[in-house]
Amino acid sequence: MTKEFTIFSLALKNLKRKPLRTGILIVAIGLLVSVLVFALSFVRRVDSSIRITSDRLGSDLLIVPTGSRGAAEDVLLENKVKSFYMDKGIIDRVKNIKGIDRLTYQTYLVTITGVCCDVPETIVVAFNQDTDFVIKPWLTKKLGRELKKGEAIVGSESAFNIRLGLTEVDSVLFGSIFKMVGVLDKTGTGLDTAIFIDDKNIDEILQKGKADIKPGQISVIFAKVQKGYDPYEVAGSIEDSIIEADTVARKDIGKSLINTLRDINRIFSATVMLASILSIFLVWAVFSAIANERAKEVGIMRAIGAKENHVVRIFFLEVFVIGSIGSILGIISGTVLSLLLAKSFIILKNLSNDLSVAERISIGVLSLFAGTGICVVGALLPIQRIKKLEPLLAIKEE
Repeated sequence: MTKEFTIFSLALKNLKRKPLRTGILIVAIGLLVSVLVFALSFVRRVDSSIRITSDRLGSDLLIVPTGSRGAAEDVLLENKVKSFYMDKGIIDRVKNIKGIDRLTYQTYLVTITGVCCDVPETIVVAFNQDTDFVIKPWLTKKLGRELKKGEAIVGSESAFNIRLGLTEVDSVLFGSIFKMVGVLDKTGTGLDTAIFIDDKNIDEILQKGKADIKPGQISVIFAKVQKGYDPYEVAGSIEDSIIEADTVARKDIGKSLINTLRDINRIFSATVMLASILSIFLVWAVFSAIANERAKEVGIMRAIGAKENHVVRIFFLEVFVIGSIGSILGIISGTVLSLLLAKSFIILKNLSNDLSVAERISIGVLSLFAGTGICVVGALLPIQRIKKLEPLLAIKEE
């Protein structure tokens, strides 16, 4: 039984004629798409992490001790364990600034490493449940009540680190027993690696002398600005009035990372652009050679009744098959590369937020269109030229 003859089967047969040439084109497109997927994944992850962190903090301004802006961003964005303190009396001074609506504060404590019964190094966040609007929405959703003295709730990453899961176990923090009563959902911020306790526990921690903090100290103040006020103007007023504090607007969180990201984005864009141009020229050269080789064949096809659109469809199917296979291989390799190399980049290693499945799919679809499109663009001129050949002249050509 003979196989049914179709334009698609003819296109596949043509590609099999020169497997090495076809393979080189597929590999070239695959490498290009792989670089594109890796670049998009890298840039998107950093940008997404900064954006989500900013949105989920729930405040317009962060007030930190002078010189501690970078340390605060390290805690919130990159899961780094750092402690910094200022006088708690600054809260009342911030309240008197025109345009301030609501305030809450947190104190960052670092667990002691090297002690057998301590939780692996992480940030411990003591927060005021009476004024809080940053942690409380998650706490209410997960626990349904406030934390009591001697209780703690942990971020999703910390839960993994101490193998807590949803099981209640006792852990020692700063020499005090704390009952872990739950795990917060992943937030995409540096607070995923935190352990949260009520700030009423701080007095007991201070008495045992296990933490590097003095009475009456806090780490950061979160402020909401009244409607109609510009957060940047309010931030300026705070810094002018309180020399012991620096203020970070929510939109400026991760600004140094964003600036670095822009430079990296330019490098990736230039690399992908040059690789795309090179791939277009490669496709053009290969299909020009194919057009020359098959001129007589096309002439015979036209002489026995094939139309221009038949010729065009055959060549475009070949281009589409090469572009699709190369792009799919590139998407797979680029995704694997981005997952394997993520931990080797400092800028990515400490980010708690990863790309969702939907984001990776969108990057894959975009890269598929890009890889196939580059093949089509490169083959346009040769295909346009060969479809215009006069059948008799093409047949007579040696």
